[in-house]
Amino acid sequence: MSIGTNISTYFDGRWHRGDVPIMRAADHGSWLGTTVFDGARFFAGRTPDLAPHCARVNRSAEALMIRPTISTEDMVEIVREGLKHYGPEDAVYIRPMYWAIHGDATAIVPDAEETGFAISLEQVSMAPADAAATLGLTRFRRPVLESSVVNAKAGCLYPNNARMLTEVRRRGFSNALVADAMGNVAETATANIFMVKDGEAFTPIANGTFLAGITRARHISNMKADGIKVHEKVLTFDDFHGADEVFMTGNMSKITPVKAFEDTQYQVGPMARRLREMYWDWAASEPL
Repeated sequence: MSIGTNISTYFDGRWHRGDVPIMRAADHGSWLGTTVFDGARFFAGRTPDLAPHCARVNRSAEALMIRPTISTEDMVEIVREGLKHYGPEDAVYIRPMYWAIHGDATAIVPDAEETGFAISLEQVSMAPADAAATLGLTRFRRPVLESSVVNAKAGCLYPNNARMLTEVRRRGFSNALVADAMGNVAETATANIFMVKDGEAFTPIANGTFLAGITRARHISNMKADGIKVHEKVLTFDDFHGADEVFMTGNMSKITPVKAFEDTQYQVGPMARRLREMYWDWAASEPL
């Protein structure tokens, strides 16, 4: 499935133009879902935080008992080679992926003997500066480590996110504000979440039920450097109903203001606008 255009695929040691086949029907990944991926971005001629994204896909592979085969440094160089097919005006979604090929005698446990690896580059526009989201409640929750591989960016976690999105879209919302196992706010179905109260930023503390994202960390770093107080703590849905503004952070769009949470309405506030400017300024300062 492609989400963009002008696709390039790194597979079997070289770059291919187009969306080429990479998995077989009997691969462990296609049969039993042992797949991990990560997402980075290329825009304005820059690849902000590319190395941390490449490092995380290796950690995700290990969490899913798949042996990573490409070092972070080599992966970065492979991506940079593939991006030569694109111009600085292009926005590209960068997706490195691993999957298991063989299993043990039960077929359940991945075999580390052979690992599949590919990188997909797809031209996908950045969200417009005025993009915003609306959030609804969902009965589906984020799992815990004892039941799911929440310490990995694993494909097998995403059907649960799809259930969340489908449920809230039926009620007219674009995304879901999701609870952890204890009923406190964890994130949305697609991104990490922040709220603002009295000029200070708040985000759910990383409690192991969701990935505390690389873009989330970058925004926290930028806020602290700008003198904005940031609190990572347990947050409830009532906290979000009482917020002055709310925004999501994630790799695909970097920052997305929220206009509504159920019947609570928000303005696109000064914090989200400021953080968008700060992120783009920081990204422009990164080396080519």
